[in-house]
Amino acid sequence: MDIQTTPLPSHIVDTLSQVTTATLTTILFKKGLRNIWIRQTAPLMAGQKRVVGRAFTLRFIPQREDITSPASWSSPISTRAAVEAMPAGCVAIADTAGIVDSGIFGDILCARMHQRGVAGLVTAGAVRDRAGIQVAGLPVWSSGVSAPPAVAQLAFVGWQDPIGCGGVAVMPNDIIVADEDGAIVIPADLLDSVLETALDQEQTEAWILDEVRKGAPLTGLYPMNEENKARYEAYRRQG
Repeated sequence: MDIQTTPLPSHIVDTLSQVTTATLTTILFKKGLRNIWIRQTAPLMAGQKRVVGRAFTLRFIPQREDITSPASWSSPISTRAAVEAMPAGCVAIADTAGIVDSGIFGDILCARMHQRGVAGLVTAGAVRDRAGIQVAGLPVWSSGVSAPPAVAQLAFVGWQDPIGCGGVAVMPNDIIVADEDGAIVIPADLLDSVLETALDQEQTEAWILDEVRKGAPLTGLYPMNEENKARYEAYRRQG
């Protein structure tokens, strides 16, 4: 829990905020990574903005009566302490051991996270107090909602450790991007190489889509042959 999470530079956040998770998964697939889309994570509210930030990992394990009780909320290793350790700009991402019938965070903790500048929360588990979270303003991706508190089924055991979330390995300070299609992980060591092609890939696919809407056939367009590559380059020079 001594791993420091430094905020992503604003220009990186701005760049990745213009790129869909669908495009990013394609880029990472070309680099050999196939398992980076976090399963069972969907936007909790309609219209949530795309969020980008370094992963601040949280780990829960199945509850056991001698280690989970309301008294654990005041422990030095508690969700409350973890929230206070979250730096501005991070994306909190929680491993709930596949358990979805307890809500790991509710309106109060989400309100505090939003106040601290946390970009969002991602979990393949559940949250609680949907209406209150909406008021809190923190973007959340989860498997859904569950009324019981976390301690009913889960024990919180720490933060900033490697975790598994939705079948995906997540290391502290990996980059999380979440939008309407769910949440993905960009390994920190691959960030620079992803940035080299991300905007170009997004712009290329936007041009291809525009051509399709004009009635162009897919053959030679997606992927582009030399003729269409030349047309696209001419389009870019004009723009």
